[in-house]
Amino acid sequence: MNNIPASTQSNILLDQIFSITQDLYKEMSHPSEDSSDNHAAIFKLLTALARNLVNADRASFWKWDKRAHELWTTAAVGTGRITIPEGTGLVGKALAERRTIVTNDPYNHPDFNSDVDKKTGYVTKSILVMPICNCKGEFIGAYQAINKLDNDGKFDLEEDCRRLSLAAFICGITLESETFLDDSHHDKLTELKNRMGFYNDYTKDYSKILNDTEAVRSVSLFICDIDFFKKVNDTYGHNAGDAVLKHVAKNIRSTSRICDGVYRWGGEEFIVILPDTGIDQAAETAERIRTTIMQSVCQFEDLEIKVTMSFGVTQIDPMKSIEDNIKDADEKLYKAKESGRNRVIK
Repeated sequence: MNNIPASTQSNILLDQIFSITQDLYKEMSHPSEDSSDNHAAIFKLLTALARNLVNADRASFWKWDKRAHELWTTAAVGTGRITIPEGTGLVGKALAERRTIVTNDPYNHPDFNSDVDKKTGYVTKSILVMPICNCKGEFIGAYQAINKLDNDGKFDLEEDCRRLSLAAFICGITLESETFLDDSHHDKLTELKNRMGFYNDYTKDYSKILNDTEAVRSVSLFICDIDFFKKVNDTYGHNAGDAVLKHVAKNIRSTSRICDGVYRWGGEEFIVILPDTGIDQAAETAERIRTTIMQSVCQFEDLEIKVTMSFGVTQIDPMKSIEDNIKDADEKLYKAKESGRNRVIK
């Protein structure tokens, strides 16, 4: 664009901005089918907006996942999804130092990770990373723009940041709303998803598996609770009870598959939903968790607390409501309690 008059360049840029913002409005008004609760389509458009604003070759939006202690791209132009530990790379540095970072000599920058370039053969000329904050001033993500096409491949810290601030402002508001939604689906104590998160995931993911018209697929679930949990609170206090809940949640999550959904149902009750799993395999998973909990010890201050759990397992019947399926599992849990606790009933 160097040979195009400045006024024409400005008109082209404005036209690109208006086109993308129009698409943003359409997406927010009428979300596409592939747009889920994580606003993927919106972030993709915002990333395209950022790339156009600074005339970058590539751009990506990075989200800080405070639970997983990771940074990952929710939308990228020219690359696939990448995940890195928080505090690492130029993105991590920009967030940690709460400032925009520009390097026009990335291969000599101590925080630049060249692994992606080595895999793809891409040569990065210049990088700009701008952290994104919410209305409280908390930094929750970052834009990364790569390889300026004109101006000898260099970013200008002042001018490009001025331009990028438009996309950063919109993205900050969008990301904040997504964070509020995500927090509402999680239990603060155990960091597992809660009942609201369960129903959201069931509608969005698991019900689709059950209604797959191309293949017959099974989904199972089990509900479990901690045996004599009231005794823990009465004997050691509620802080100890909270420690036990976190201990149990951690063990259930680590003993389950990545694809399994683990939820705190309420109080000392938990639900695990297992996609593409029959009742026998689900019962085996429940038994493995039961054994793990029984053999583990919860350390709280100078105490060593041991607990057991009881389980009710069912294979989801797609002809019944999810509430009735949970009721089936709950009835089996009741049988496990009545027959001596610390056991799995399917």
